[in-house]
Amino acid sequence: MYKEIIEKSKVNFEKSVTHFKENLGKVRTGRASTAMVDDLMVDYYGSRSPLKQVASVSVPEPRMIVISPWDKSTLAIIEKAIKESDLGLNPMNDGQIIRINIPALTEERRKEFVKVLNQEAEGARVAVRKLREDVWDEIQALTIGEDDKFQGKEKLQKMVEEYNAMIEEVRKKKEAEIMQV
Repeated sequence: MYKEIIEKSKVNFEKSVTHFKENLGKVRTGRASTAMVDDLMVDYYGSRSPLKQVASVSVPEPRMIVISPWDKSTLAIIEKAIKESDLGLNPMNDGQIIRINIPALTEERRKEFVKVLNQEAEGARVAVRKLREDVWDEIQALTIGEDDKFQGKEKLQKMVEEYNAMIEEVRKKKEAEIMQV
C-alpha cells in the first residue's frame, strides 16, 4: 500500500526539480538567455502580462537579446519594464526592436549569482523535504504493520536522496556555467 503512495508522490518530486530548473534559467550567466526576460511583467493595455506574451524574444548572438514586440507602440513600455527590473540590463530601443547587450560579469557579480543559485537550490531541497513529510504522514495514517511502515520510510528516504542528488547536480552545473569566464 505504501508503494502506491510513494509512486503517486513522484510527480510532485519531479515538479519540484522542474521548478528549480526553470528558476535557474532566470539566474544570469555570461551568456544571453530568453529565460532572463520571458517572465518579465509588462503593462500591456492596462493589464500585467509576461513579456513572452507580448513580444518575440530571441538570442541572435551569445551576448545579445533581441525583443520584437507584436505591437510597435509597446516598445517604450517594454523598455521601461526592463529598466525597472532587477536584472541590471540596459535596453536599446531603435523604434522597431529592443536590443539588450549582456555585459561580461565581474568576479564579484558572479559570486553574487552563485549565492542566489545556492538559495534557489536550498529552496528546492526544502520543497522536497516538505513533500517527504507529507508522504510520510500519509504512510503513517495507513493501517499496516510497523515493518511495512519502516520499509516505506526507507524507500521514501532513498527517493528523496535521489532527488536531492539531482538538484545538487543541476546546481553544480549552473555554478560552473556562472563562474566560467
